[in-house]
This record gives sequence, C-alpha cells and structure tokens, in this order.
Amino acid sequence: MARLAVGRSVIVVTLASTALVASAAVALALGSVDVPLERVLAVLRRRLGAGGEVTILEDQLVWQLRLPRVMGAIAAGAVLALCGAVLQSLTRNDLADPFLLGVSSGATVGAVTVMVLGIGVGGLVASAAVSAAAFAGALAALAVVLVIAAAGGQGLTPHRTVLAGVAVAYLCSAYTSVVVIMHAEGDAARRVLSWTLGSLAGLRWDSALVLLGAAVVAMVWFFAYADRLDAFTFGEVSAQSLGVPVTATRWVLMVATALVTATTVAYVGVIGFVGLVVPHLVRPVVGHHHRAVLPASAVGGALLLVWADTAARSLVDRQEVPVGALTALLGVPVLIWLMARRPRT
Repeated sequence: MARLAVGRSVIVVTLASTALVASAAVALALGSVDVPLERVLAVLRRRLGAGGEVTILEDQLVWQLRLPRVMGAIAAGAVLALCGAVLQSLTRNDLADPFLLGVSSGATVGAVTVMVLGIGVGGLVASAAVSAAAFAGALAALAVVLVIAAAGGQGLTPHRTVLAGVAVAYLCSAYTSVVVIMHAEGDAARRVLSWTLGSLAGLRWDSALVLLGAAVVAMVWFFAYADRLDAFTFGEVSAQSLGVPVTATRWVLMVATALVTATTVAYVGVIGFVGLVVPHLVRPVVGHHHRAVLPASAVGGALLLVWADTAARSLVDRQEVPVGALTALLGVPVLIWLMARRPRT
C-alpha cells in the first residue's frame, strides 16, 4: 500500500511538473502583445547559446520582461503553497495559510510606510526600499506574534499563536488604514492598492532569482521535516510519543515559514488563497504523507500562480488586473466546494 501511494504521488508530481513547463511556455507567449510560441523558443535558444535570429522586441518581451515574471510566479506560488501545507499540519487548522502569523500584515505596514510617507525613498531606490521595508515589517510582526504567543510560560501552542497572529494583524490593519486615509493621495494610493492585492509586474531577474532561492530553501528545509509533520497530523501527544521534539519543531518551522513568506511578500505583495487552497486540493490525490504533499503542493501552487498572473496581464487590454484578486476569485469557490464535499465533524 505504501509503495502504491509513493508511486502514485511520483506520477502526479511528474505530470504536474510537465504541465508547469508547458504552462510557463504558454505564459511567455501570451500578454498584451502576443509572441508566437516558436519565436519564444527561438529567444530561449539564442539566450542559451544555441544561436538563431530574433528581434530586439522579441528578446525584450520574452527574456527581459516575461521570463523573470514567470519564474517569480513559479517560485512565489510554490513558497505560498508549501507554507500553507506546513502550517495546516503544525496547527491542525484547515484554514491556516502563510499569513496566519501576521506576516502579510506586518509587510503591509512596512511597504505602506515607505510608499505613503516616503521614508527612506529617493529616486531609483524606491522599489528596493519598499521591498526592504516590507521584509522588515514582516519580521517585526512575526517577532511580536511569537513573543505574545509564548508569554506566560505556556509554550508556543497553536491556539495562542493563531490568536496572537489575529491580534497583530488587526493592529497592523488599523495602522495601515490610518496612514492611507490621512496621507495617501493620487499615485501613492494606487500603489498601495496594487501592492495589497498582489502584483508580479515589477519582477526582474534580480528579484526573480531571490524568489527562486527562497523556494529552493523552503522545499529543502520543509522536506527535511516531512516525517515530523506526519507525526503532527495525529496531534501533539502522538508526536511526542514518537520522539518528536514538539516545541522545538514548531518554533523552527513557524520561523521558517515566516521568513520565506516575508521574502515572497516583499517582492510580490499580498497574494491570498494559494497557501490555503492548494494543499487541500493535492491531499485527496497524493495522500497525507508530507513526502508527497510537499512537492505536490509546490508544483500546484506554481501552476496556479503562473496561470493567475498570465490572466492578470492578458484579460484587460492595456491594463493589469491584480493577481491577488484573481486568486481570491478562484480560491473562494474551491474553498466552498471543499467544505461542501467534506463530511461534517
């Protein structure tokens, strides 16, 4: 039975990975200006040293603009889905996602402070300042959540951690609302709205490579804890009886999810529902063992975000739809469907 489950998960991940490669190729071709798929392949061959003739416009569109964006979408989708799978196991909460720990709210505080108040921004460094401030805000929010959750000497329990995350998220939301209402005007208000709904429009090769690095670190780190995550599925008592250091494992994995989520949010803004929905979609297919759930979630999240971002820049002529809005439009019906088909407990 175990071998059958492993074999099925390998087949599923292989097929999904093939679909991801095909989806990436299609995403490179589609946009406000479509590029024939054969020309996309010609650009890639030329850039990889295989020769061929391409126009400057084709090279700019495919290699300089779209490929970093597609790579960033793959990395961000994988990270968000991986973190969702880990947090749902750690907290035994089906509604857990990467933003459970107040990370996105803290990142929003940092980004909005820079975008609206202009702290530390000057000319060409504005984008880097926003990303740095978002990352710092996310880490600060995480630190506050963990301190509150661990206060009183009761350890880092899921219930206290969730409550602390909700409290910090509301506090950050209040700060953001006050700053935007009192100070945001014109372009600043538009940038805040775009960032809080998520966007991959600003990704270039430097930021895409950072996101890819975060995705690799997340996959390796979480996969090393796959067996411990399996033990958490049956509760803390069962995990302890199997020799799992429950408190230490929870601290390490929560900090890890917050770090890679903070890195992702700093570059692409707040993109919801990927980490919430994708793990629920893959578990009925590959089973509940995390050696199968984690890679399947990573590929599934990447697929979802690649197609959501492609739609975001293709649906409306000369205008881009926030990718976070599209993931919500996709995620809410899926979540309702999952709730409807699950037996009541």
